[in-house]
Amino acid sequence: MTATMTYVGLDVHARSTHAAAIDVASGELRRARFGGGSEEVVAWLQTLPAPLRGCYEAGPTGFALHRAADKAGLLLDVVAPSKTPRAPGDRIKSDRKDAELLARLLLARQLKPVAVPTPALEAARHLARAREQVRGDLMRCRHRVSKLLLLHARVYQASAWTKTHRRWLEQQRFDQAATELAYLDALAAVDGLVARKAALDERLSRLAREGEWWPTVARLRCFRGIDTLSAFVLCLEIGDWTRFSRPAKLAGWLGLVPSLDQSGESRRQGAITKTGSGYARRLLVEAAWHYLPRPSVGPALAERRAGQPDHVLQIALRAQRRLHRLYQRLRERGKPGNVTTVAVARELACFLWAAAVAE
Repeated sequence: MTATMTYVGLDVHARSTHAAAIDVASGELRRARFGGGSEEVVAWLQTLPAPLRGCYEAGPTGFALHRAADKAGLLLDVVAPSKTPRAPGDRIKSDRKDAELLARLLLARQLKPVAVPTPALEAARHLARAREQVRGDLMRCRHRVSKLLLLHARVYQASAWTKTHRRWLEQQRFDQAATELAYLDALAAVDGLVARKAALDERLSRLAREGEWWPTVARLRCFRGIDTLSAFVLCLEIGDWTRFSRPAKLAGWLGLVPSLDQSGESRRQGAITKTGSGYARRLLVEAAWHYLPRPSVGPALAERRAGQPDHVLQIALRAQRRLHRLYQRLRERGKPGNVTTVAVARELACFLWAAAVAE
């Protein structure tokens, strides 16, 4: 099959696409350049000798080209740009050279394809990430309000952003009209973002319960620190849990494993790699804090566990016990709090994998 294959590399941008095709049988290298869009590229691919296999790097242009090629019956992979081998001494970079490099690396089987989500999964991801963006905007707007008050020596002494705190904020007045206007504008921005976040939370909760993801979401909710939204976002960010043959591979994909620098007799582990989804990684680290207290099943957790398979409940129970012991052991060894929490998050991801793929 390889002796008659045509390998194609595409360097895709918003307004242009450079292509390079290698015909293995003849050794011919063909080049082409197209404008934006997928139609011209797919039409050119159909003129090349079959069988054909192509690729382009994942990026801001998304998966539209992949889906257009798939609809036309063409095999076009989306590959991970972070794992594309590049010569350190190559100082000249161009779209034309990048396309040829992808074609040659595809021929040598040196590229790593990424998992392409279904349109429904990608749409749900958009909604979940919109909620995450609103959460970040809300945090920044709240900081602006509190820092403006701090400039005028006004500090609330109890828990912030409660109903009582909100009433206290409404009572604040300033001598200068411009300051008053700036304060009211910042406060209105906070109120608007709170309303938007609540609306997105409600829509995501409904989508989680109505969609195809609910059986897995219901299993993940059996774990301490994981409720509907967190479980749903993890399912969306990870996609198909079964594509990871071992839990350690999931932890590596999430970037929760330490980096490694080894040469000869020297071996040094550094900070975690932070590859994969930062959104999923943040949720796991936040959930890991719930395993510091002693293992227990409160009323809310018991309600979430109702009706779930016994073997899933046993996995969640083992997770509580093991992760609590891990917290205590690392703290006794004097490990920093952040290091301990990330280590717990890494093992929590492995337990979640076990629950998600359990028969």
